Formats: sequence, structure tokens, C-alpha cells
Amino acid sequence: MVDFGGWDMPVEYAGIIDEHLAVRKAVGLFDVSHMGEIEIRGPQAFDLVNHITPNAVSRLEDGQAHYSALLYPLGTFVDDILVHRMGPEHYFLCVNASNQEKDYEWIQSQNAFDAEVEFASPKYVQLAVQGPRALETLGKLTDTDLAAIRYYWFTRGEVLGVPAIIARTGYTGEDGCEIYVAPDDGERLWNAIMEAGEEFGIKPCGLGARNTLRLESGMSLYGHEIDDRITPYEARLGWIIKLKKGDFLGRDALIKQKAEGVTRRLVGLEMTGRGIGRDGYRVFDGDKDIGWITSGSPGPFVEKNIALAMLPIDKGGAGTEVAVQVRNRMVEARVTPTPFYSRKK
Repeated sequence: MVDFGGWDMPVEYAGIIDEHLAVRKAVGLFDVSHMGEIEIRGPQAFDLVNHITPNAVSRLEDGQAHYSALLYPLGTFVDDILVHRMGPEHYFLCVNASNQEKDYEWIQSQNAFDAEVEFASPKYVQLAVQGPRALETLGKLTDTDLAAIRYYWFTRGEVLGVPAIIARTGYTGEDGCEIYVAPDDGERLWNAIMEAGEEFGIKPCGLGARNTLRLESGMSLYGHEIDDRITPYEARLGWIIKLKKGDFLGRDALIKQKAEGVTRRLVGLEMTGRGIGRDGYRVFDGDKDIGWITSGSPGPFVEKNIALAMLPIDKGGAGTEVAVQVRNRMVEARVTPTPFYSRKK
């Protein structure tokens, strides 16, 4: 157990590798109730959400979600978030645990639209059922047709007779659902999901497996790949930037950066020498320090030592040979495309 964003969180239950492989091959269950929730309502809810996020909120339909961000005027990250359209005047934001109070205060400070902004985290626990047998597992506990929920869509339904938001989203690179229910129902639902998944070999999963799963899948983590010094273009998240939608926070800075071109960008690394590139380790071209590893670990499913790193544009091409300083020695590495793992649809 470790402190994570003010929460006592499990790093592992049976072991990171066992949990990681359970999610890749069958099903795993994560208690991610530390994540934050912010709800925005009212006739001007759309105007506020469209102003504070760079993705095209106007394209969302009721019951649809997308990945987006909160940005500072310089185009750097306040946080990365999921935006769910509950209705034309109601948006539900899932935000990172350690940023939830900061995000709420930032949104409030930008609320010139008379929208209602609610810090809703105390109203929800969140459980994530992830893996190729996730829908079969959860399907035992609900009458909702889970297969009919498209990827990055959600519905209101019941799980174990409990009102729930059921979203076909996740942070592992696998299929599955993230379920939001009232806190009083969380423990009973956890136990029921574990029982329902027993025939598939379900395992409870901690922060360790959550990290290695998202790393294999090339997904960013706030405080590592993205923060208040990094823009979406540098983090290879330019696809969430919709400049043509009109004004939004950070737009001018991003237009300028796009025109001038970025000087650094997030890349994948495969360690070709004997060693593990860990978070924060420096990356070298010969004797020149050129960047750093943002996240790194062994990849239990791909069976390689992998990392994400921020490198200069001219050193970010696939196949480029670099070296990582692992304690007092240099270990060979090669720039490689991401994601390291992609599930078969």
C-alpha cells in the first residue's frame, strides 16, 4: 500500500506480472475510486466545457465520451480528462486523483458562462473491469446489453440492482467497462464482480499493473508524459486539438507552436542492452544528454524492457540508436513506434 494522490492505494495484490497478464488474457478488476469527478450543468454548460477543453465537444452525442484535456493559456496541461455528455446541458468529467481539487478550481476560475460546476468526487466510486472476458464477467450482474455500448460510449443502467453509469472506456489497452456507483454500494459490487469473474481467472489489480498496462499501450500519465510544461503536440496528442472549432484556452499558443514546429516529442524506446530504463533516467546521444525517460519498466506481455521518452525531433525517428544512463552505466536503446502493444479488435 502506498500514498497516491492522498489515497491509500494497493501497488499489487498477487503480483504485478500476474495481474498484468490476467488483464491481457482474461479479466482484471481495478478499484479506481481515487479518480475525480466534476459535473457541469446548465444552459451554458456546453459553452464552458468547449472553452476549457481543446477537443470538439460539439461532436459529442448524448451517451458519448472522448479523451481531452484542460489546458493553460500557454497550451500546456492542467490535466488530461475524459468528457462524457450526459445530456445537452450536463457534462461529466473524469479527472486525475491528484489534480481533482486543482481542476475544479481552474474550471471555476474560467466560468464566465454562468454554468453550474459541481465537485462530484464524493458521490462516486469507480470500478474498472478490463480484459477480453470483462463484458462476460460484468454481464452476469446487469440486464444492460454491454456489447451494444460502443467504444467510448456509456449508458445509465443498473449493476447488481444498483444505479450505475457504465462506460466502455479504460486505461489498459483492453476492452472493458468503467462503472460509477454510489460509495455505499462499492464494496458489495467489488465482491460480486470478483465472484462473477472467478470462472475466467479474474484477479484484483493494483497501481503497478495499471501502470505497466497503460505503458505497453502507449497511454500518457499526468506527471510523467504530460504536465504544465508539455503541450499536446509534444506529447503526440495533437489529435485532441481541434483548432477549427473556434476559441478555447491555449489555442493561440498551440497555433503558434504548430506553425513553428515542435522541437521535442514523446517517443517509444526499446531497451536493446541489458537494463531497465526507469522514470527520470537520462537519454544520451554519444556523450550528449538529449532527453529523459518519462515512464519505463519491463513490459510483461510484450516481454521487452520498454519506455516512453521526451527527445529532440531529430532523434525521434524509429530505429534511432540512443543510450540510457542506468545508474552509473550506459545501456543501449532504440527508438520504436508506439503503442508497444495493441489488442486485436
